[in-house]
Amino acid sequence: MAVQVAVCGPAKCGQREWDLAHELGRLLAERGAVVICGGHGGVMAAVAAGARSRDGLVVGILPGPDRSGAGPDLSVAVATGLGQARNSVIVHSGDAVVVVGGSWGTLSELALAMRRGGVPVVQLGDGWRLVDAGGRQVPGVRHARTPAEALDLTGLWA
Repeated sequence: MAVQVAVCGPAKCGQREWDLAHELGRLLAERGAVVICGGHGGVMAAVAAGARSRDGLVVGILPGPDRSGAGPDLSVAVATGLGQARNSVIVHSGDAVVVVGGSWGTLSELALAMRRGGVPVVQLGDGWRLVDAGGRQVPGVRHARTPAEALDLTGLWA
């Protein structure tokens, strides 16, 4: 069975996040991984476009009851009717979770991935930096500056 990597990020992103996500998608496809994402715009569209540029397989887990609004670069669009609860489906479908950028929905996915346990969680680029009440960084989230480093930190291709 192919490696599956969940990629999470905001539906609206800047150029830097777009570029990071696009390159991440390209690299994932080149390694034969299936990309799992939310299926809409922003980081989700960028990772899908990057993967499809290398003929990769991209599965979009949509929040609505039908496939309307699905991104054009998805290979498969799954309509869940779950709203934001679909974030749990996304993070539980990956052998690793890579988070690009930050929004409230992305924070939800990051938290769900950390609570899931047992899978690597990587923050790529700028985004959420979680600290405890004492100001210490919460352990567990790995931080990467580049898409290649993010894939290395997943340990899936070691």
